[in-house]
Amino acid sequence: MNWLEWLQGFAGASVPEWIATLSGFLCVYLIIRRSIWCFAFGLVQVSIYSWIFYDVKLYSDMVLHLFYIGFQIYGWYIWRQSQNASGHIQVKKGSAREYSLCFCLIAIVTLTLGTFMHQYTQADYAYGDAFTTSASLVAQWLLTHKKLFNWLFWIVVDVVAITIYWQKGLYPTSVLYFCFLIMAIVGQWQWYGNWQQVNVTAKQTND
Repeated sequence: MNWLEWLQGFAGASVPEWIATLSGFLCVYLIIRRSIWCFAFGLVQVSIYSWIFYDVKLYSDMVLHLFYIGFQIYGWYIWRQSQNASGHIQVKKGSAREYSLCFCLIAIVTLTLGTFMHQYTQADYAYGDAFTTSASLVAQWLLTHKKLFNWLFWIVVDVVAITIYWQKGLYPTSVLYFCFLIMAIVGQWQWYGNWQQVNVTAKQTND
């Protein structure tokens, strides 16, 4: 594909895809800022993408975004209970055991869901789509519970998702996920800085 074809496909993207793309960008920006309003834009994004992924036969992604709808409401509730005086949430490191269990769960669900989609549906990129689905759900759970290294999971998901969406001709979405990749790297740096700052302050208070 040459750059002219890519630009034509990009410019010809549907209005719903553009709305979902912009909502997703704002959602991740607000997550980096640890603002609870990320879930409002997230709800718009995932609702629209549920239909888009059904339309292009990325069924695992469609199921993922249906789950995301519930996660936006659940995440709003969790973050609302743990805001500080400035309206931001505090980051938790999480344990090695938690992250190890997450890796194992992703591997099991990817293999199971990918096999099912490959054998019983017309899904494209069955295993890659299953991986982004399982890893995204795990990453979303970690994010909802304010775990520090949720961003590392998102970074891997974004790399795989960019490849799939590009191949399916979802050009604004592939650009969105490239932005997500950059923002996930920034998010990890920002959240790590916040976690360090909180721990230093707590140590000084105890001393």
